[in-house]
Amino acid sequence: MDGEQPALKKFQHPDVTAKGEPRAAVPFIALDTLWVNTGTLCNVECIHCYIESSPTNDRLVYLTAAEVIPFLDEANSMNASEIGFTGGEPFMNPEMIVMAEAALSRGFETLILTNAMRPMMRPQIREGLLNLREQFGHLLTLRVSLDHYSAEGHDAERGPGAFEAGMAGVKWLEEKGFAVTVAGRSLNGESDMELRAGFSALFTERGLSLDAQDPAQLVIFPEMDPVKEVPEITDACWSILGKDPADVMCANSRMLVKRKGADRPTVLSCTLLPYTHEFEMGASLADAATPVRLNHPFCAQFCVLGGASCSG
Repeated sequence: MDGEQPALKKFQHPDVTAKGEPRAAVPFIALDTLWVNTGTLCNVECIHCYIESSPTNDRLVYLTAAEVIPFLDEANSMNASEIGFTGGEPFMNPEMIVMAEAALSRGFETLILTNAMRPMMRPQIREGLLNLREQFGHLLTLRVSLDHYSAEGHDAERGPGAFEAGMAGVKWLEEKGFAVTVAGRSLNGESDMELRAGFSALFTERGLSLDAQDPAQLVIFPEMDPVKEVPEITDACWSILGKDPADVMCANSRMLVKRKGADRPTVLSCTLLPYTHEFEMGASLADAATPVRLNHPFCAQFCVLGGASCSG
C-alpha cells in the first residue's frame, strides 16, 4: 500500500530490531581493557579469520608508539588495568616491542595475541621479548592462537606447517619463562570437554605445563559466521537469558585502530567489529565512554549467546 514503510531487516536499525522490539544496549561501566590493533597484516591467512587478516590486508595500518602512548596515558587516568595487543600478527608491526614496553612501564597488565610463528621468532623480537620479561615479569602474557589440538585441524585453517611452527613458538616461550596461554576455537562441532581433552593430551605430549582444564590458560572461542542466522538481542533478552549486560565485553573495553588513509587513530566499541563504521566511538577514550547498541550478528554469536570475551 502507498505510504507503507518497508520492513526492517535484521541488524539494520540501531534502536529497534526487525520485529520492532527495543534493541539491547550495553552501558559503559568502566574501562578495564584497552585493545590496540597493531594492524591487519599477518604472515598467514586463516580461512575463518573474523578480521580478514592476511599478508595483503592493510585496511587497518600499523599504529606507532607515538600514536598509542596518549591513549595509554588516557587509559591510565581512567584506571584501566590491562592493555591487549592484537592484529593481524602484532609482531609484524616494527614498533610492537616499543609499544609493549610503553604499556608495561605504566604498570598495565599487557596481553599480546600472536600465532607464535616466524614474526615472533625473529632474533630481534625474541631479544626484545626477553628484555621485557626480565624487566616486567608477570605483567606480560602472550596468548598463542592454536585453532585445534591436531595439526590437521590447525593447518586446515592456517596452511601446511603452521601447527608445528606455532608449537615451536609456544615451547620457546614456556622454556624462557614467559606467562603463556592458548586460544582454541570451536570449529567442527566438538564440545568444550572434547576440545579440552584434546588440548590436554597435546600439552602433555609436548611437555608443556599448560592446564587445558583451566579457562584462563586455555580459552575456547565460539566461532563467528557473518552469514549465519542468529537472533537479535532485545532489552527483554537480559532477563530471559539470565545475563547481566555489565558482563558483556563492551561494558569495560574499547579498541584503538587506525584506518588506511586516516590522519589519526579512532576508538571502536570492541575487537570484533573493526570495519563497521557504526561502531566507531570517537577520537578519545572519553568520547567512547558511552553505551553500545548490539546491532551486529557478532554481538549475539560471540558475546551474549557465546558468552565469550577477548580479555585476559
